[in-house]
Amino acid sequence: MMTFRDKLRAVLLSIVIFVVGVFVWHVATLRPSFNPKGLSEDELMTMEFNGDIIRDENDQYVYNPEKMRGIPGPMAVVDKIGEELRHPFHKNGTNDHGIGLLIFYTVKRFIAGFLAASVVAICLGVLIGLSKPLYMALNPFIQVLKPISPLAWMPLLLYSVKDPVWTAILVVFMAALWPTVANTAFGVSAIRKDYMQVAALLEMGYFRRLFMVVLPAAAPAIIAGLRISFGSALVAVVPAEMLLGELGVGYLSWIEWNNLDISGVIFAIIMVGIVGVVLDTAFMKLAKVVSYPET
Repeated sequence: MMTFRDKLRAVLLSIVIFVVGVFVWHVATLRPSFNPKGLSEDELMTMEFNGDIIRDENDQYVYNPEKMRGIPGPMAVVDKIGEELRHPFHKNGTNDHGIGLLIFYTVKRFIAGFLAASVVAICLGVLIGLSKPLYMALNPFIQVLKPISPLAWMPLLLYSVKDPVWTAILVVFMAALWPTVANTAFGVSAIRKDYMQVAALLEMGYFRRLFMVVLPAAAPAIIAGLRISFGSALVAVVPAEMLLGELGVGYLSWIEWNNLDISGVIFAIIMVGIVGVVLDTAFMKLAKVVSYPET
C-alpha cells in the first residue's frame, strides 16, 4: 500500500520527467538564426521570393517561421493546442470540424464496435469455457485469428458492407473480439470446481448459476481481456479513420500531415493519448469493483 509520501514523490518525479522531456525537446528543435554570409544578393532574393526567408522589423533576413521544416518545438505545439481548443465544436463546411466533435466521432465509433464485440465475445467465451471439448476444439482457431491485425480485415469489410462508417465500426469490432473471447474462455474454464459443486448442491438453474457463480468468478479474467481488447480497438480506430477518410481524430492526423502541419499531427497524437487515458482509467476502476481477494 503506497503512503501519501510515496504518492507525492511519484507525482513530483513525473513532473520532473515531463519538464526535462520538454526541455530536451525544445533544445533539440532549436533552429540557428539565418546567416546570409556567403550568399549573393541574387541568392537572397531567390530565397525571399520562394518564401524561405523574410525581413524582420529591423530589415534583416530571418527564416520564415511558416516554412520551417523539421519537428516543431513545444511552443509551436502549445500554440496549435490553443488554436484548436479555442473553438472545439465549430463546423465550417463538411470536413472542417472542431476537435471536440472529432473526438466525439472517434469515441462513438470506438464505443459502438467495442460494446458489440464485448457482448459477443463474453457470450461466446462463456459457452466455450463451460465445455472442455468445445474449448479444445475451438482454441486453435482462436489462437490463429487473434494475432491477425484488424486492419487486414478492412478491405474485405469495406467490400462487404460498402459503407466506410460501418467498416470503421467493424474494424474496431474485430480488434476487440478475440482477446476477450480467449480470456473469457480461459477464465470460465479455470473456475474452481468447489464453486460449481456448491451451485449443483443448491440446485441452481442454468441462468442463476451463470450470473451468480460463473460470471463473478471469471470476472477478473474477463476484465483483463476487455482491457487488452480496449487497447487493440483504440489502436485500430485511428488508422481506420485515416485510411477510410472518416471524420475523427485519425482523420485529423492525416489531414494535418497532408497540410504539412506537423504541430497538428502532434496535437492529434496527444488527443488520442488523452482519450485513451480517460477510457483506460474507467476500466481500471471497473476492474477494482469486480476484483476480490480469494481466501
